[in-house]
Amino acid sequence: MKNLKSLLFGMLGAMVSYGALCAAELSGTASVNVTSDTSATAKSMAFDEARRQIIVDALSPYSDSVALRAAVSGEKSSALMPLIASSGISGEQLSDTTYSAKITMTVNRRAAKNWLASHDIQNWLSIEDVGSGTFPMVLVLNNRMNDWTSVRRIAAGAGIDLNTASIENGEITFNVATQQRGAITIALRNAGWRYKDHDGALYIYK
Repeated sequence: MKNLKSLLFGMLGAMVSYGALCAAELSGTASVNVTSDTSATAKSMAFDEARRQIIVDALSPYSDSVALRAAVSGEKSSALMPLIASSGISGEQLSDTTYSAKITMTVNRRAAKNWLASHDIQNWLSIEDVGSGTFPMVLVLNNRMNDWTSVRRIAAGAGIDLNTASIENGEITFNVATQQRGAITIALRNAGWRYKDHDGALYIYK
């Protein structure tokens, strides 16, 4: 165990520091294809579908994703519209009854924060730049060396610094910039890792 800790600390000390910290933009893209009685109705339905999907995708890394998904599903379309700051369309195709396109939307950070609070959804979405703020991320080790190597590689690929706070009891705790919470969550999720929030700490595990 002592040899493992020494090796881990040695690897940590050799890590390269990556770029300046920046807040992740709350945006996403949805490909939609909807058929209704008219193309106008189909287009309205398609935008509503895209809006709900993008809001869930954009805000899940910053909130209780289960509660978020349930709230978005049950919310009126008109109540979700103010959460969108901007949108764009590409590859638009229409027929008499069908609408398809790739729709990109950016979520308004302050409006989203207020909406999450109004629905009592636990979240850690920041509405300001907080360059000096950090949160604890806890790596629960299963395959000790492989897990650490994997997480280090994922963070490096996303340009995220992992500052080690402690290694004990089969867990490694890092301090990660609050602005990078969304980015590290997305990178880990895309690599097959799971995560859960506990009192503001992000626990990641296979």
